[in-house]
This record gives sequence, structure tokens and C-alpha cells, in this order.
Amino acid sequence: MIDPIVLAVIVAIYVSIVIYLGYIGYRKTKGSEDFLVAGRKIHPALLGLSYGATFISTSAIVGFGGIAAQLGMGLIWLTVLCVIVGVLIAFIVFGKKTREIGSRLQAVTYPDLMGKCYNSPTIQRITCAVIIAGMPIYTAAILIGGARFIETSLSVQYDVALLGFAIIVSAYVILGGLIAVIYTDVMQGVIMLIGMSILLVLTYVYLGGVTAAHSALDAMRDLVPAVLAETGMTGWTSMPLFLSPMWQTVITTMVLGVGIGVLAQPQLVVRFLTVKDDASIRRAIMFGGPFILITTGVAFTIGPLTNVWFMREFGMLAVDAAGGNVDSVIPLFITSSMPDIFVVIFMLALLSAAMSTLSALYHTMGTTIGYDIGKELCDGQPSMRLIQVGTGCMIIVSTVIAYLMPANIIARATVIFMGLCTATLLPAYAHAMYSPRPSPSSAKVSMIVGAIFWLLWTVFVHVKESSVIGLSKLLFGVPTISETWAMVDPIAVALPISALTLLCMLAYERVKSGRRKTA
Repeated sequence: MIDPIVLAVIVAIYVSIVIYLGYIGYRKTKGSEDFLVAGRKIHPALLGLSYGATFISTSAIVGFGGIAAQLGMGLIWLTVLCVIVGVLIAFIVFGKKTREIGSRLQAVTYPDLMGKCYNSPTIQRITCAVIIAGMPIYTAAILIGGARFIETSLSVQYDVALLGFAIIVSAYVILGGLIAVIYTDVMQGVIMLIGMSILLVLTYVYLGGVTAAHSALDAMRDLVPAVLAETGMTGWTSMPLFLSPMWQTVITTMVLGVGIGVLAQPQLVVRFLTVKDDASIRRAIMFGGPFILITTGVAFTIGPLTNVWFMREFGMLAVDAAGGNVDSVIPLFITSSMPDIFVVIFMLALLSAAMSTLSALYHTMGTTIGYDIGKELCDGQPSMRLIQVGTGCMIIVSTVIAYLMPANIIARATVIFMGLCTATLLPAYAHAMYSPRPSPSSAKVSMIVGAIFWLLWTVFVHVKESSVIGLSKLLFGVPTISETWAMVDPIAVALPISALTLLCMLAYERVKSGRRKTA
């Protein structure tokens, strides 16, 4: 075991650097625009790394890494989608237009951008409602991921780890705003790259090399648990049977739910408002793309390979070794297999992943409460103090939710938040960016319909949530009202319906306008 004093010194140095960067952000924050959008002068490299570090959290590394250990390497398709959709399409198709329109309208938050694009306070309020309702759940999941690893690697009581984690991040977010968030993101992103790269190399070394490791994993196909084999799983190196319940889970929930869901995440969209020109957006891709490729690719590769190591060392699969909790697989693998010094390195990488995403989520929720909602309460002139108070309130709410959430929740909470955002916001966001005269009425209907269908599918159909919520069981006597569609994620239904609703409303408005002109 590494000397506790050495460990304490390393952690103290890390926390000190984070606090120092937060202090620099605080010193550079002179007004509300600095706090909200970093003064619109962030360097492309900082944008790319901050975007990537915000996107990739403990949810991707711990939550989805554990899911990959259970379901296999099919999740690599999520890495592909994250790079293509989450970076290339996000930056090129949406990023440039967001920066251009946001700068012209002087928008400083995602709800502010939507409200000004449509000249509609109602649309701004709906966007705020989505953030306030969904983001604390995602934030709580990130808190849990970081606290679980601290608990496992440092033998710190879980409640203490969770509370301390929240307090450290909240300190520099409340004081330094988005400048502090981005500065700390960059440092944390570099640590994540180093930690994930070393993890990949050491794992293959311990398993005898790339070929030996993957051959051993492929040979374990007969060990797939019966409950997973019955739903279509064929092994950890192959995709589930086409259209099987397991295939539906991997594709609709994991791959599409997150891969497409990234486009409508408010904490990521606001990053595009922090640079001065389109050239900065293009150059940022060179930093964000490789970052997301490495971090997610490693997590979704190492996850399944942990089965080889746990079977060899303990005679059981990874999830079984972790007591059935997929959220504990990666932390347990690290602490059980890696050198003590790497446990510290990876702990810092995981803390960085959690802190970078947490800080962005805290900032987004705080500005939604303090600026977007506060603006209406203060006759259009919200104060910095109100924004900081709003941030503090949402931090408290998220921490309380983290204490109340059950095990095996990290990946699920991520998908829930991204699904809600995507179904409600993405069609309206795309319409706002690419229509010369976006229709407020069409957007409102689309957003409301998307949210309603997402909620109904979550509560009554998708068994992962409906069985836990229990309303379907109470009203209809079954955990899901459709066994056929029970494994299809809400995003796969609600997003197309939301988009189709928007198109139908636009067509109706054109017909209605044509009749008026004829009359």
C-alpha cells in the first residue's frame, strides 16, 4: 500500500492546483458576461479540452465502463457516435451557428439563447424547466461515481467522500464562474488523458497483450449469464442478436441515448458561446475529438476485459466480483490489479472526470436559477449575488438527491437526463439555428409533445424505469404495458415524435398563412 502521508500530499497538491486555477478564474471574472460565458474570448484548445472534459465524466468511465463489463464491446459504437455526432456534427453543424447567433443576440445561457432566438419567454421557461428537472439527477450520478471511487481506493466513508467532493467543486464554481470552470477543466482533461492511456497499456500488459486479451475474452462466450443470454447476448466481443431485447438496450439506450443526446446538453452548448469566431470552433475540434476518442474508447474496451482478469484471479465475472453493482466494477479492478501509484494516478483522473463535469453542471443549473429565472424576478437585472446563490441552492439539491439514489444508477441517470433534453430540446434547437424566422408556436408544441411522450414512455413502457417507478404496476398490474417495446429507450420514440410534430406544425402554419394570403 502507498504511504498515507504520500497519498495525502499528492491529493493536497491536486486540490491546491484546482483551487489556484479557480482563484485565477475568480480574479479574471469582472462582470456577469465573464461569469456566464467566460468573456467570449476562450482559446480553441481550451474550448476543445473543456468540452471533452465536461462531456466525459465518471458516468462514462465508471458507469458505462461497468455496463460494458456486463454487456460487452458493443458499446464501442457509442465511442464512434460520440466522435461523429458529439464532436464533428456538434461543432460544425451546431457550434458555428450557436456562436454566431449567440453573439449577435448577446445570449449568455442556453435558455437565454432559446428564448431570444424565438423571442419567446415561454420557450425560455420550458428550457429552464428541463434543466431544473433533469440536470440534478445527472449531477447526482456524477457525484456518486466520484465518491464511490474515493470510498474504494482511499477507504473514506462514502457520505464523507460525497459531501467533501461537492464542497470542493462548488467553491470555485460559485466564485470563479465559467472562466474558473474552463481553466480547471483543461488541467483535469490532461490528467484524464494520462490516466486512461496508462490504464489501457497496463491492462493489456497484465492480460498478455492485445491478441491474448481479446482471445481470452472471446473464449468466455459460454460463460455469459443465462439471464443475459436469454435476452440476446452472444458474448463480450460480439454484438447481441439483431433486434433482441439486449440489442435494443445497447443501441437505443446506450448508443443512441448518449450519442445523439449530447447535441442538446445545455452545459455543452454554452461552450460554443465562449469563443470569438468560427475559426476557433474549427480548431477546437482537433483537441475535443481525440480526447473523446481516447477516454471513451479506453473505458468501453477495458470494461469487458475486466472479466478476463477477474475470472483468472477470482474465478468469477467482473459484475459478480463487484457484488452485482456495475458501478463498482472499474474502481474494484483498479484497486485490485494496478500498482499502488497508479491507483493514485487513476484516482486523480477519476476525480478530474467528475469535477470537470460537475463544475459545468453546477454552473449551468446556477445560471438557470440565478440569471434566467432571476431575470424575471428582478425586472431584467439579475445580480451576480443571485446567480451565486442559485448555484449554491442547486448544489445542495443535487447532493441530497445523490444520497437518496440507489445503486447501479450512474449510467441510467445519464441516459435519463440526455433523453429528456434531446426529446424536448433538440428539434426546437435545430430549428432555431437554421430557420431565418423560427416559429415559436411550432417549437412550443414540439417541446411539450417531446417531453410528454418521453415521460409516458419512461413511466409506462421502458421497463428499466417503469418497473422502478411502479405506476404501471399500480394502474395496470404489470411493470410495463408493452413487453414488445419494453427494452426500447424513450429517446428512440420521443425524439422522432418531437421532430415530426415540429415539421407538421410548420407545414400547418404554411398552409394557414397561404389561405390568409388567398383570402
